[in-house]
Amino acid sequence: MFGNAAVTFNVIKFGAKPDGETDATQPFLRAWASACNSMVTSTIYVPKGRFSIRFAEFRGPCKSAIKVQIDGTLIAPKDYRALGNSGSWILFIQVNRISVIGGALDAKGDGLWNCKKAGQNCPDGARGPGICGWRKYNVALDMESGSLGRDFKEDGVENVTLINSVFSGSDNGLRIKTWGRASKGFVRNIRYQNIVMRNVENPIIIDQNYCPNNQGCPRQGSGIKISEVSYQNIQGTSATPVAMVFDCSPTNPCRGIKLRDIKLTYLKTNKARSFCKNVGGTSGGVILPQNCL
Repeated sequence: MFGNAAVTFNVIKFGAKPDGETDATQPFLRAWASACNSMVTSTIYVPKGRFSIRFAEFRGPCKSAIKVQIDGTLIAPKDYRALGNSGSWILFIQVNRISVIGGALDAKGDGLWNCKKAGQNCPDGARGPGICGWRKYNVALDMESGSLGRDFKEDGVENVTLINSVFSGSDNGLRIKTWGRASKGFVRNIRYQNIVMRNVENPIIIDQNYCPNNQGCPRQGSGIKISEVSYQNIQGTSATPVAMVFDCSPTNPCRGIKLRDIKLTYLKTNKARSFCKNVGGTSGGVILPQNCL
């Protein structure tokens, strides 16, 4: 899709230090600015090491295709209060023709989870990497495709690919989330392959009943049409007992969901569960938790 990259921007040359302590947010943003302004296809290269990233918003539109090659680990701040109620940790906005390949993402979620479990006054925290505002697609990216369907006239998301990545301690893994209300949008041709989960809440989830505070959409079916979403070789541990959720729209059921070689276990009992509603698809290979398609 991208051909050979004509220019590479190594985040180290922009001041990022792979020590897991020094804040690398600004060096990453500077590397992004250079790649985004490049007239030729470019690569942002993240070498081996641990890079501390606070809230980072990578904005487009950009002048050419960008590949983000991650050979290291991106880690969130140890103090969950540093992200506060930002809603996102790493966010790509209005970007077209981007590929994110490889890498590990350590969200440092334990502290926030413990705060919430203790019933304390905690910030909302941030989700994992997300996407927002694509019109044309050919996007090879993403962990979270949402929140779609807030508006009736909304562009869809298609041709999204995430491969060879590791999730560690994040609030959600491979999530597609849509508002439970009428919409003309769609999600289609999504591929997740070779993903490792380490203590991740909701490793695989499609949630089409998003309606915060039950305002503006209670008891409505999502109009977003979800189809042709494939999950292949997804393995690891879930921090929640239900590791695989397909909670689709009653008016627009999910179609063409494909599962192959899924092995997810629950940390506490080693046996995870699955949940399916209004979904159709196929499966192959070993499927754990139990296949509910």
